[in-house]
Parts: sequence; structure tokens; C-alpha cells
Amino acid sequence: MEAVVKYAKGHGNVGLRDMPEPIPQDNQVLLEIACCGICGTDLHVYHDTFKNYPPVILGHEFSGKVVEVGKKVKGVELDETFSVLGAVAITCGECKYCRQGEFMFCANRRGMGHGVNGAFSRYAVARLDQLYAVPEGVSLEAAALVEPFAAAVHAVCDIARFKLGDIALVSGPGPIGLLIVKLLVAQGIQTLVVGTQEDSMRLEKAKSDGAARTLALGTEDLTAVIADLTKGRGVDIAFEVAGVEGSVRNCLDSLRPLGHYVQVGHFGKDLTVPWDHIAFRQLEISGSVGYTRDTWSQTMNILQQGKLNIEDTITHRLSLKDWKKGFDLMEQKQAIKILLRP
Repeated sequence: MEAVVKYAKGHGNVGLRDMPEPIPQDNQVLLEIACCGICGTDLHVYHDTFKNYPPVILGHEFSGKVVEVGKKVKGVELDETFSVLGAVAITCGECKYCRQGEFMFCANRRGMGHGVNGAFSRYAVARLDQLYAVPEGVSLEAAALVEPFAAAVHAVCDIARFKLGDIALVSGPGPIGLLIVKLLVAQGIQTLVVGTQEDSMRLEKAKSDGAARTLALGTEDLTAVIADLTKGRGVDIAFEVAGVEGSVRNCLDSLRPLGHYVQVGHFGKDLTVPWDHIAFRQLEISGSVGYTRDTWSQTMNILQQGKLNIEDTITHRLSLKDWKKGFDLMEQKQAIKILLRP
């Protein structure tokens, strides 16, 4: 089968390769991929700034239908459709973090798309515990976006600390940033979204999703806008989603004393952080990485209730052979979510 493969360590070294079709083990099902989203992590793997184990098929944001069931799998029928939790492809299942459902911190964890074969392909295998049934009325395209949506739900609903009447800053209007905006707006939080001049299309999307204000750096004075919006106080909470050093400084400078900073973006390198500024404003700093099993269940509930539309973040649908075009569009900020189809 054709697949997008990271075939060697180093920058690049990704291409369309012929790979053997996976054979499900007794505790796995074989899924025919409906679609798989391009994620920032895929770009990091391409640039070799995220740990990976080549040769490995990329892609971990996906949905599909069951076409074969392992001998020990019960309760799953052929043609059933699922969103797949690829992050737990390998875990020990016994450490403190696994037992608490915080599998992201398992020392033995490997996820699909970088640690084991993912879903930029025709088929993929998964265990029963990785399968989340697609609710009635939810499309397979929306189901493919459960993974990035769960990351946003984790940041906003599990990690962040805010209340009605607060003002939030989201720095970085990429796919996760825009999903965070949707969640904040749905909870009545006045939200300012900051990007660069290259983010014009994405900032327009944030505005249409209900952001109270958007700003492209270099066109307006962020400090003045924050002062006007918050009557000189500073924002109550800031989400850094760009993974850019300057974005960190902007978030920290924009927060009021005792404000909350949530780090969602990935940098792939070490940064210099103004710790005195953090100490003197007594800021609360939190990291948000991935999600938990409870987060995935909550995310499925949100989708099932039909109150939030996440399909409107899809801007491109491409074939596997056009994977590089998709990667380039993401790098150039000319897309929000791109789905690859086998």
C-alpha cells in the first residue's frame, strides 16, 4: 500500500513509499482509513525536531471503518466507524501515569505517526481500547479531528483556570489555537487572538468564530490594544499556541499580576524565559500536552451534542500523493486543517 513514510533520521527524509499492509494481531482491528489530518507534529517529524523512529508511517489524526477483527476482539463489528486514539499505541499500562489515565507521561509510550506506523496510508491497526465510536450525526471528517480537538479541550477544560467575565489571549491562530478559540467563545470568554501578518486568513476565521478582537503583529501595538481591552489590567489568561519565542514574551507581558499562562505550542528547541517577570507578577505557569482518556470521552460528548462545529476548520482535502503540497500549505499558513485521503 502507498504511505507517507519518514524513512531515515534527519531533516526531510519523508516520501511516498510502498509499505506492506498491516496484519491485525489477535487484540487489534484493521481499519480502512477514511481521512487523516496533517498536524504540526508531522511537520516537526519532517524537520526532525520531534522524536521519531524511522522507518515509520506518519499521521495520527484519523478515522476509519473496521474491515478485519482480531480473534480476541469482542463487541466490534465489520464496517463500524471509529476515531482512533493513536497516542497510546505503546504504553506500559502499569506505571503511575498509565494507571491515572495520564498516559502521555509513560516512559515507554510511543504514539502512532512517529513511534509506530500511523495513518497516512490505506490501512492501520489499533486495539479495542484505542477505538472511540463515531456518534450518530458526526461525519468521518469531524471524527478525524477528535485528536487535535481533544488537545484543545485538554488545554481549555482540564488545564486552564478562568471564570465568566475574564479576558483571554490566544497567541497563534493555527488549528489548535482556533479550536481553543471555539471552546473559549462557547463558554462566554472574551477572547483576543494574536497572529502575524501571514495569519490573515486564520485571523479572519477567529473573528468569524466569535473572537472579540484579532490582531496581526506589526500592524497594531499589542500593548496598547491590551490596555484598551482590559482597562489597563492585562488579560486574565494567555494560551501560547504558536511555539515561537516572541509569542511567549507577548503572552507574559500581556498578563495581569496573578494571571495564568498556558503553554500549548511546541518549540523543538530551548528558549530564554524572563523568570524575574514571572516571579514579580506571580504568574501561574502551566503546560498542556496531549490529553487524557477522560479528555477523549469529554471531546466525544461535545461532538455528540452538536453545539460546536469543528468541520469548518477543514480548508483542504488532498490525496496522499499531494502530501508535500499539504505540508507546504501548513508551513506557509495558507491552510487551517488539511485532510489526506488514501
